[in-house]
Parts: sequence; C-alpha cells; structure tokens
Amino acid sequence: MTATDDAEDPYLAAADAISTGAAVDSADWDERLKGLPRLLRYAMLLIEKASHIEQRLIAEIDELCPQLSHNAAWAAALNTATGLKLAAELDRRAVTGNEPDLRSFADCVRLLCLPTPRDATHFEEYRRVGKALVKAFHVTSRYAGEQLCCDLERFTFGWAALPACTDVLPKDFSAAMNAAILGANMAEHRIFAVKAVARRKAIEEEERRKQEAEEKTAAVQQQASGEAESIPDHHLVVARLSSDEMKNPKLKDILGPLKSAINTPLPLVELPPLHEVRNALLFEFPYAVAAIDFALADLVGRVTIRLRPLLLVGDPGGGKSRFARRLGEILGVSVWREDASRADGAVFGGTDRRWYSAEPCHAFLAIAQGRIANPLVMIDEIEKAGTRSDYGRLWDCLLGFLEPETNARYPDPALQTTLDLSQVSYVATANSLDPLPNPIRDRFRVVMFPKPTADDLDALLPAVIADLARERGLDQSWIPPLDGIERAAIAQYWHGGSVRRLRRIVEAILRERDARAARN
Repeated sequence: MTATDDAEDPYLAAADAISTGAAVDSADWDERLKGLPRLLRYAMLLIEKASHIEQRLIAEIDELCPQLSHNAAWAAALNTATGLKLAAELDRRAVTGNEPDLRSFADCVRLLCLPTPRDATHFEEYRRVGKALVKAFHVTSRYAGEQLCCDLERFTFGWAALPACTDVLPKDFSAAMNAAILGANMAEHRIFAVKAVARRKAIEEEERRKQEAEEKTAAVQQQASGEAESIPDHHLVVARLSSDEMKNPKLKDILGPLKSAINTPLPLVELPPLHEVRNALLFEFPYAVAAIDFALADLVGRVTIRLRPLLLVGDPGGGKSRFARRLGEILGVSVWREDASRADGAVFGGTDRRWYSAEPCHAFLAIAQGRIANPLVMIDEIEKAGTRSDYGRLWDCLLGFLEPETNARYPDPALQTTLDLSQVSYVATANSLDPLPNPIRDRFRVVMFPKPTADDLDALLPAVIADLARERGLDQSWIPPLDGIERAAIAQYWHGGSVRRLRRIVEAILRERDARAARN
C-alpha cells in the first residue's frame, strides 16, 4: 500500500481521530462535571458547546475496547448509521461480556449521533436515551448544585419532548441543540408561572397584613372605649395592656414582635384523636411504649392540649429530646426549646424593662412565636442548669411556671402586667435525677425513658429512614427499603443503645448506596 493509499484509507484516518481524541483531555473533566453519570457529562458538554466531543467519546471507547472496528468506522464517518451500529455493538458486548459500563457508552453514542427527528424513525433510540437521561437526572439532582441541576433539567426534558415535536423543530439543528431549545422553552414557561404565583401570594400576603393590622387596631379601640370583649370558644387572652402602655416608648422595641399576642384572643389548639397520636409516636419510638402511654394519659378527656409538667429521665442517646419535640409536633402545637445548661432564672423568667436588654419571659415568647395560647416548652437537660444564684437559678425560677396558682397570674417584669400562662405545657429531659432539688422533682411527673435494644432494630429502621428522608426533603417512597445485606451490616455495628449512633450508621449506608448508584 502506498503513502497515498494510507492517507486515503478511512480506517487509518479513524485511528488518527481516536489517538487525537485521547489527547483531548478526556480525563481532564471540568470540576463541576466530576461525579456525574457519563451520559449527563456528555449532555453538559453539548450544552456548553465544547469542542471535540465525539473524539472524547471515541477515545474513551477505544481505551475500553481497543481496535473496535465499529468505533473506527464511526470516527471516520461521524454519521447516524455508523453511530447506531457502534451503539448496537456496545450493547451486544455489554450483554455477552457482562460489562454494564458499555451500555452507558452506547447511550452516549446515540446522544451524539442521532439527528433531529423527522418521523417515527429511530423512535426507540430516542426513547432509550430519554429514559436514561431522566433516570440519571433524578439521582444527580439530590446532590448537584442548583445551576447544574437547572442546565441538566432543561436538556433532559427537552430531549424527552423531541419525538413529539418533529413538525416544529428547526431542520438544520442537531437533536441535542433542539433538546436544549425545547427545554429552555419549557423552563421559561415554568419560571413565568412561578413568578406569577409568587406575585399573587405577595399581594395576598400584603392584603392579609393590612387586614390583621386593621383588626388589631379595632381590637385596641374596642378595649379603650370600654366595650365588652367577646372571646371565642377555645381561645384565651394571654396578655392585656392599655392603649397608653402600648404607646410607651420604652416598650417600643419589646412589643414589636409581640403585638399579635397582646390584647388578642389566641387559639387553644384542640386535641387530635389520641389513638392517632399514639400510633405516630409508636412508629418512631417503638421501644418506649410505657413512656408514651404515661405522657398521653394526661390528655384523656381533654378538649384542648395541656400537659402537666413532665420529666423524661434516661441515659444519653435514647431519644428523650427528640421524643419531647415530636410529641409537640404530632399534637400540633409549637415547640420552644430551652437549653438548661445555658439558661438562668433572669433569662427564662424575663428581665425588667429598665434594662437595655429587657425581654419578656420565655413562656410568653413561645406563645408569641407560635401564635397559640398553649405551646409546649421543652427544657433540655434540666439537671445541667447552673447552680450559681447571681442571676437566679433556673430551677427556682421554674417553680412559678409549674404551679397552677402562679402560672395563671405570672407577673412579667418586662411588660409589667400579669400573663395567663396556665395553658402552657412543660416537658423536661434529664440524664439523671440526682442533681435536681426536691421542689423541682415534686412538680414534675417523672417517667423513665428507655434505650432501645438490638431486638428493636427492625421496628426502628422504618422510622429512622422516614426521618432521614424528611430531612432531605424527600418522600419516603423515594428511598427503597434496606436489603438483607444492608440490614445485616447495621446489625453488626449497632447492638442497641444510642439512637443517634443508629441514625449515623443508616445515613452512611444510604450515602454509600447513592454513591454506587451515581457511579453506575
């Protein structure tokens, strides 16, 4: 064969293309694209109009399947026919050689070689690439950055719409370019719709605020004129201030966020069906049946929610704090968390208005925050409260909030008026009863909160997975159940005890599962 023949041989030209493609930084991906499935990486290269895209893919295929004639043919022609033959050969090798990675290469070849659809020709090829794009995008969207997700979403769903838009697509554009255009148009309409909804909500919110302001003004005027006040059923006026007090310049900064809770009947949240509350708590805390029944027994026969002071005692890691929070959330009341180790009587009970840092008592702040008269105040690790009496001990301050006789007429030092805090529920947690003084113990109903054992693992796992899904903003159905190997791995490293440790183990298992799915 002569030198001229060598120059004109398409397969030698293809070999040159392959070697050139290998030199085009096929391993030097943009940092943003690292970790993406291969199909999405090439989609991003198309979106960004990178150079030598086909050569990059040809070099990758040649590295995995050296001397593949179909690869050389596509490198020489770079047309649809040779590209689809290469994709079919890669699919065949993926099955016969048990090399699943070759299927992703086949999808990438189809992505690059398919033309803009004109009829039903190659419909299954478009459908396969679209399905692979959607599947890869759903996995990637869980961890990818916002801008990257927007770009991939636009391309993915634009490609999925290609076969349905054959009559309206520009003929001189590639399928990938038309996919990007279609996706951009779809995103444009979605963005417009979201903006319209946001504008409408802003207008409604402004109208609601104006209406609330008018109602508050009317309520103050009614009180000033001496008219009889009508309080709806299951409502309570917690704080009353005269119109002169409301205008007091010293109270201006204090009253700003609290006006909605002053001189206004606040709702008392009504009790949901107790059996539903019990079942929800048992789902998350299957090992604490006795503690759940003890806590809920206080609500039997009540119309609105109010728990007598409750103290949960147990070893660290058993889930006491989370139980207290979830108890309030499932009952439907707002939860105010107080860290006892950082609180003292002067802070929790309120500070006098003569001080620059004047602040009402925290029970009233909990009411104002939740805009209900019966919130739940959770006092975490009450045994760690400071014992110095310079600013008043938290334990001593709590006595006035826990006694029915005093909490219905609590004299707030900042507002300098009596507050009706009789419907506030207090739930405290402690690792041990030993440091607590007797007056505190006498005012709490004490229940031991157990730690789960290895026998509780199967009952705990669904609740742990549901909680992790909720933290990720996902529906639980998006997370497949643990298989036998994953369950055995958890049982090997968790033999009971700390629920926090169990959550970390399950989270590590799910993270590893996601990483494996992304690599495939």
